[in-house]
Amino acid sequence: MPPYLPPESHRPLTLRDVSDASGVSEMTVSRVLRNRADVSPATRDKVLAAAKALGYVPNKIAGALASQRVNLVGVVIPSLANMVFPEVLGGISDALEDSGLQPVFGATDYKPEREENVIYEMLSWRPSGMILAGLEHSEAARAMLAAAGVPIVEIMDIDGTPIDSMVGISHKRAGREMAEAILAAGYRRIGFMGSKMPDDHRARKRLEGFTEALTAAGVSLAATEHYAGGSSLAKGREMTAAILQANPDLDFLYYSNDMIGAGGLLYCLDQGLDVPGKIGLAGFNGLELLDGLRLRLATTDACRREIGQQAAEIVAGKNKDGTIGGRIIELSPRMAPGDTIRQIR
Repeated sequence: MPPYLPPESHRPLTLRDVSDASGVSEMTVSRVLRNRADVSPATRDKVLAAAKALGYVPNKIAGALASQRVNLVGVVIPSLANMVFPEVLGGISDALEDSGLQPVFGATDYKPEREENVIYEMLSWRPSGMILAGLEHSEAARAMLAAAGVPIVEIMDIDGTPIDSMVGISHKRAGREMAEAILAAGYRRIGFMGSKMPDDHRARKRLEGFTEALTAAGVSLAATEHYAGGSSLAKGREMTAAILQANPDLDFLYYSNDMIGAGGLLYCLDQGLDVPGKIGLAGFNGLELLDGLRLRLATTDACRREIGQQAAEIVAGKNKDGTIGGRIIELSPRMAPGDTIRQIR
């Protein structure tokens, strides 16, 4: 594998860097980071603050391996339960199969502080690379990743600036294209429903693109229903019932994901509503569960497996030019109208 060349001044940090930043000796820094008791609280706080600001992560394998790296790739995702992510992980595993690298997974439940802890623990074992869902991280997490000295690939989103590499789709574009399809089919009284709001940054960006396209056409979003918890068919039914009871004149419902969208579709069919004649529906992700519904929900394929594969190929140095890191790969969201958007005549 060719050597990884980190972006410009990025290099692995050392005890000397923390020593210089905190104004204490390297030996004292080492004692603090090894949680020794013979350091004053004031000095300990000063060292830990400097380490956090720099993004320094102690090396748990120092002295154990000549290479100071293990053949592991840290993969950080919001949830292991969400049906979206197994396909991403499958793509990563496939691409790493013959590379000598093994993926290890950590979940954050969409919480920045938990992501920070997962990144810290993974980097302390000096992996050969990191793959993380999303572009939004805490300052401390970004500092650790920038200083890691290994390829960092942020995935599933390209609406922002990466630390190193990114592979994904534009969620603003996905939302915009869905809005354009809905408007072209003649719908005008449109509602939006989202789960894991506002922590799901990609859903937020889709909503931004969606509302921008509506506004450009002189249409306002008529109603919204947000839920901070996870997605399920039952939650989709519940949210759909609530939004339609409060806004019976809505003629389209756009969901932040297919799971709650499928629940909403089941509710509409149970109520005998004319789908897509009187009311249309659309979700996001292109999940396989849609194949088992009486009507196929309109959705957008987010290219999950391809994203996982291409991210892992960056870490493993499988690019044609042999470089590792510093790549930006945008895939195109694929909108599928299914059976829940009126056909344009």
